[in-house]
Order: sequence, then structure tokens, then C-alpha cells
Amino acid sequence: MARYAASVKVRFAEIDRAGIVYYPRFFHYFHIAFEEFFDEAIGTPYHVLIDEKRIGFPTVHAECDYRSPLEFGDLLDVSIAVARVGRTSVDFRYRVRRRKTGRVAAEALVTVVCVDMDSFKPVAVPEPYRSAFLRYAEGSEGPPARKKQGRRVKARRVPARKAPKRRK
Repeated sequence: MARYAASVKVRFAEIDRAGIVYYPRFFHYFHIAFEEFFDEAIGTPYHVLIDEKRIGFPTVHAECDYRSPLEFGDLLDVSIAVARVGRTSVDFRYRVRRRKTGRVAAEALVTVVCVDMDSFKPVAVPEPYRSAFLRYAEGSEGPPARKKQGRRVKARRVPARKAPKRRK
């Protein structure tokens, strides 16, 4: 399976009171990888696609499993692979790893739809993007099965951290 990976550093503004990355920030990391994927792997910067080619790929579905917490200063590798290419939609699979340990912090499946930026109506994924996406496909076994709705996830307890003392 071909994967593209972007490097991201956890910033202070991305952590919560518990001292770990606030969960919605992972979607920001995914989008950083998405934009860099277009620029470096596809060969067209995403802003050029939107502004000049008048094509966009807004997210229409997203699901994420969180595996382990991340902290301020962690260096991350955010990998992206194409799980499925449809006529107008593409499923991207993301994996966030802490570079120092290689431990997976999160995995996600994000579906985007190709739209005309003037009408915001779905359009077929044009060449050369379709071919470029297929170069990063996970395999030829067909589209991945979506996770069942209502799936129960076993929670793991994360050790509590002491809050810093406030100055008076």
C-alpha cells in the first residue's frame, strides 16, 4: 500500500487542560497532510486546485479512532492513503504516529466529494487526479467496509496529570 506522510509538530495551542492534544485537532492534522499530499504527491497545490482549476474536495463523512494521547512538542508522521476512488468521491485513510515511538495515536477514514467550486455541485473526479489517487491506493480488493454504526469502544484510562499551580 502506497502512503504519503506529512510531518507535523504538536503546538501549545493544540493541547487541552489535561496536557494532551484536544481531539478535534487531529482533523486539522489530517487536513495538513491532505494539502501537502496534493502539493507534493499529486503535483498541484490545493489552493491552485480551488482557485484556478475551480475544483474542491470538501469532507462529507469522517470517522476517527483515537489510540493514544499526544503531548505538546511531539513530532508526528501523518500518513495518508487512498482507500477508495468513486465516480465523484474519494475515501482517504489517515494514520497519525508519534515519530519518537512509532506508536499510532489515531486512525481515520475521511470521505471527500469532488465539487465544481462555482456551483458546489458534485462532478466526476477528473484526470489526472483520479490516476494520481490510484497510485496511492491501499489495494485492489475494492472499497473498505465501513464501520458499523453504534460500535462500542473499550475505553482506556489515561493517568491523570496534576494541574500546574496557579500564581497568586
